[in-house]
Amino acid sequence: MKRFFNWQVLLGISLIALSAVFYLIHYAIFRDSHHIFLYLIGDIAFVPIEVLLVTLIIHRLLEEREKQAMLKKLNMVIGAFFGEVGTALLKSFSVFDPQSENIRRELIMANKWSDKEFFDVSRRLEKYDCRIECKKDDMADLKNFLEGKRSFLVTLLQNPNLLEHETFTDLLWSVFHLTEELSLRTDVRKLPDADYEHLAGDIKRAYVLLISEWLAYMKHLRDDYPYLFSLAIRTNPFDPNATPEVK
Repeated sequence: MKRFFNWQVLLGISLIALSAVFYLIHYAIFRDSHHIFLYLIGDIAFVPIEVLLVTLIIHRLLEEREKQAMLKKLNMVIGAFFGEVGTALLKSFSVFDPQSENIRRELIMANKWSDKEFFDVSRRLEKYDCRIECKKDDMADLKNFLEGKRSFLVTLLQNPNLLEHETFTDLLWSVFHLTEELSLRTDVRKLPDADYEHLAGDIKRAYVLLISEWLAYMKHLRDDYPYLFSLAIRTNPFDPNATPEVK
């Protein structure tokens, strides 16, 4: 860091010295100090405006463009997550939710929503207060499924670009935490009630975040990739009659 700073200082001094040399050459040839100071002060006066244009406006526009490109790449990662884990996990979680029918009717109609409806439903389900009931056989199936996806989840968590998408990162951590909790139990069919209650809280956390991210991903597909949106709707995890076949 110190070496880099010294290099910057040296470059700055060299550029100032080079500028002074050119001003001296100009004075030696034309002998007109009035002209030199007139343009020098004019150039210095423009520096704050140049800083405003370059640093605050152009840089911000380039930064926003770069961020949009990054989010587009992140949506590819999110798509891989739902294709590999997320969609199946929503089906698994809904088995533990005795109130799933209440949101299922609403989420089946996602293909007909406007932007406002996407927003309204997302806000309503952001803090979905579901009551998770741990079913022993289904818990074993969930454990086996998540353990089979552990390496995939670890690979996603190693992606540094996910830091740009805080809510999806929270979802990944919650799913990975649930995977760890389940994998550390020898037999999830024989646990004390207090432990089932603890696991229910972990499932609820991941379930609510997963619903929210699924809605955001559906909106992204509808806006940017209609053909992928068509497949996503035909395999809607909230639709018991969903089929990839076009009818």
